[in-house]
Amino acid sequence: MNDILNFDHVSVQRGKRQILNDISWRVKAKENWAILGLNGAGKTTLLKMIHGDLWPTSGSLEVLGGKFGHISIPELKTKIGWVSTALQDELHPGDIVDEIVLSGKFASIGIYQDYSKDDMEQARQLLCNLGGEKLLSKPYAVLSQGERQLVLIARALMTKPQLLILDEPCNGLDLFAREELLERIQHIAESPDSPALLLVSHYTEEILPVFDHILLLRAGNVVATGQRNDLLSEENLTSFYQKPIAVQKIGATRVAVYPK
Repeated sequence: MNDILNFDHVSVQRGKRQILNDISWRVKAKENWAILGLNGAGKTTLLKMIHGDLWPTSGSLEVLGGKFGHISIPELKTKIGWVSTALQDELHPGDIVDEIVLSGKFASIGIYQDYSKDDMEQARQLLCNLGGEKLLSKPYAVLSQGERQLVLIARALMTKPQLLILDEPCNGLDLFAREELLERIQHIAESPDSPALLLVSHYTEEILPVFDHILLLRAGNVVATGQRNDLLSEENLTSFYQKPIAVQKIGATRVAVYPK
């Protein structure tokens, strides 16, 4: 299989502002990555390029084996699932959960195409497989934040994407809802037909062991890429954040970072 992503000296400039600077980054098949960075690091711009919503100012970008300038962006979007709290603002709160999940098949907000009973059954079964059976037939407006994120994940998986982007999926969740959602993500990653996963987060404790590679992004620059266990050290993260930090282990496999 082709690489999932291949950034070759990619830069993005808007007016006089340099948003991303000379990004070279390769994601191979069967790799799950996490992007870690503070506000303003350029994470959102990076994701929008991967999704085909922005183009590089310079450099070359390939996503799922297709080179920008030589691929159909609408077709590319059907191969990428996207989960973000920002998407919640675009959904119609009165829509039924089942229909929102099904809309992922068409990459649309709302359903304007014909669909079959099998399509709807697939949407409902997908949500049930993620533990959301009790959400069926409910209006989206009555769901909790954690339940809404679960629906968005099911929606993103409707097209059997090759890449699933999780853009700060735990944003706004309480402690228990966060752990439940991370458990669902772990389950997806461990399934035999899992897409490649790309997690964006501010918090190291959300980077599960299934995210075996990490990209550290600061002020539009790649500071480091590498194996999760190598980068999540006090020395590396202190250098990355440019302030003294302490690393605290959570169980045997996760770490949290705090300012000293």
